[in-house]
Amino acid sequence: MINPVGSAELEPLFVYDPDKHHALIKEAQDLPSIVVSSAAAANAVMMGGGYFTPLEGFMSVADAMGCAENMKMTDGRFFPVPVLNLVESLDGIGDAKRIALRDPNVEGNPVVAIQDVGAIEEVSDAQMQTMTEKVYRTTDPKHPGVAAFNGQGRYAITGPIQVLSFSYFQSDFPDTFRTAVEIRNEIREHGWERVVAFQTRNPMHRAHEELCKMAMEGVDADGCVIHMLLGKLKPGDIPAPVRDGAIRKMVELYFPRNTVMITGYGFDMLYAGPREAVLHAYFRQNMGATHFIIGRDHAGVGDYYGAFDAQTIFEEEVPEGVLDIEIFNADHTAYSKKLHKVVMMRDVPDHTKEDFILLSGTKVREMLGRGEAPPSEFSRPEVAQILMDYYQSVN
Repeated sequence: MINPVGSAELEPLFVYDPDKHHALIKEAQDLPSIVVSSAAAANAVMMGGGYFTPLEGFMSVADAMGCAENMKMTDGRFFPVPVLNLVESLDGIGDAKRIALRDPNVEGNPVVAIQDVGAIEEVSDAQMQTMTEKVYRTTDPKHPGVAAFNGQGRYAITGPIQVLSFSYFQSDFPDTFRTAVEIRNEIREHGWERVVAFQTRNPMHRAHEELCKMAMEGVDADGCVIHMLLGKLKPGDIPAPVRDGAIRKMVELYFPRNTVMITGYGFDMLYAGPREAVLHAYFRQNMGATHFIIGRDHAGVGDYYGAFDAQTIFEEEVPEGVLDIEIFNADHTAYSKKLHKVVMMRDVPDHTKEDFILLSGTKVREMLGRGEAPPSEFSRPEVAQILMDYYQSVN
């Protein structure tokens, strides 16, 4: 099985031992505490599940700057984005050496982790601007990732963490949320050696379905892990429970049995385009995938990134030898009226725009909102019905 990034074994930070877990929960009651940002809570969940192996906790400003500028921490270890615990105020922390990190996304703000305070640093405006520019390729405050990153505060609390909770992800998505440890174990149980991972924050239409099948056939994979983001999205995106139901219906009806794992992870979308694609590849290797699909405008938003920047970054910017996972570069996919099947557009140079069934996301949402199913060549009818029910419930 493929090794985790920079490590022979996964290093999850969740405290699984029940006695230690109970003792830490008890200790947390008497520690100074702070309600962290949603991004920091999600990062803790990812570290807890082993996805960010071999990180041991929240980065120093120097490490975060190194990751932003050249994807390497000060000790030379590779990581593609800063992982910071940024807070607006240090009230209540004082000179504490250990603090409880409280979850902003769960009622009552329960403890998500305990952090050893290595240092508290104030991040300068210049440093925030550099990190923003390098990771997001823009400082436009209208970019949802830029707004979220810059809205967290300017004090960085550095230090290792012990994770005590997977936030709301485990309780709200018991059939879908999986840690990297659990996915690796399930891949091993299946006996899969070559595994394709597919990232999604949206329901899957025919083009996505066929892309997974093309990738599996193209790399002779034993199975596919559909790995959906379960954390915070931008307004207007379809909620995770609706996506989950639609994807499960598609897999049930249109994939061979025992070839697909439907899983999810607890993280807030960055919308960082190319840099987020590298992060996605990083933690897909950690969960055991050998191949990762990256298509048009992967992890993008608006017009901030070129259509295939998320593919070229692996050739132009990612340091050589840091990742073992292989990238399956996908073109835009659409249904060909000529060939009566979904194709990658680059594979049919004789086609014109009129030879494809092409629908914008806006057009599809409008149709679903009116109770109209998109063409069956675009969306499976059973999937479309789930989405129509959702859109009509919110209109």
